[in-house]
Amino acid sequence: MSPELPDPRHVEEMLLGGELRYTRRDAVRLSGVTREFSGRVWRAFGYPSMPDDAVAYTEGDVAALGRIRALIDDGVLDEDSAIRLVRAFGQTMARLAEWQVNLLVAMIGDRPDDAPTPESVDRILRIAEEYITDFEPLVLHAWRRQLAAASTRGIAVAEARGGEGGPLRPQVAIGFADMVSFTQMSREVDEIELARVVEWFEETASDIIASCGGRLVKTLGDEVLFSAETPRVGAEIALTIAAEIMDETEIPDVRVGVAYGPVLALMGDVFGTTVNLAARLTSLARPGTVVVDEELARRLAASDELSLTRIVRRPVRGLGIVQPYVLRRSPPPEKPADVS
Repeated sequence: MSPELPDPRHVEEMLLGGELRYTRRDAVRLSGVTREFSGRVWRAFGYPSMPDDAVAYTEGDVAALGRIRALIDDGVLDEDSAIRLVRAFGQTMARLAEWQVNLLVAMIGDRPDDAPTPESVDRILRIAEEYITDFEPLVLHAWRRQLAAASTRGIAVAEARGGEGGPLRPQVAIGFADMVSFTQMSREVDEIELARVVEWFEETASDIIASCGGRLVKTLGDEVLFSAETPRVGAEIALTIAAEIMDETEIPDVRVGVAYGPVLALMGDVFGTTVNLAARLTSLARPGTVVVDEELARRLAASDELSLTRIVRRPVRGLGIVQPYVLRRSPPPEKPADVS
């Protein structure tokens, strides 16, 4: 006889590391926050609204509210900043948790789309219970690493501005890499194969961006958005992604558009005219090629390792007339003829 599925409450308490013992009223009273603020915090974390008398909170939940209140009392954050910070944690962790569970289900099941059996659920929970204390420090380590990288970028921007105030608008290379004919492909292959293609594309692009020293801003299924602090790094990322994916016969080619200029960095994303221009340049590129804007072309012109070909000026919606350039690697120099 197959084992029964576990009690959801038991699973929740096991993963939360504590007993569900408090109501919302209890959590508000013990943490010292207002009922209204606790509701804002739970919604920002992405937790569902619970009745005031539902026993749904642990010691950890009360402690989290207390820590947030302490940060506000100490003047580190105001209430609105605290809510934005909590929302960043909540949205990031929600995606991470879904990704991890799906990964475990796919690893244990026969097919990625198979519903987990009681046996596989039991195995996943045993892995989680035994190794969650090993997984937790990895999350903290990754966060500290990314925090250090983001702080270093911020310092570099401040140095470039010479200590001047104003909005944070660093000059960066912004690139979009877009899979060609993805919509058509989605009609021709099943969902599992399509998911495999998207996963491979995202993994390949992410690895290239990281190894070259850029930052993956976000993925959009058939498209990735990246940034780089220097024109040369932005060009290297774009050319490497285009070439790497062109070599994979089962994956559609990509077209890449890159622009250089100021951006507004906000909530982990980037906004502004430079981002819009990079997106428009992507639509001008042919499969397997990289198209850059005039400013990036100007900054790359002195490189002997790169070649730039000016193409026809184009009207771009919302941006006027732009001068695009096709970016390629320069061919290797010819070896002198052997006259001996």
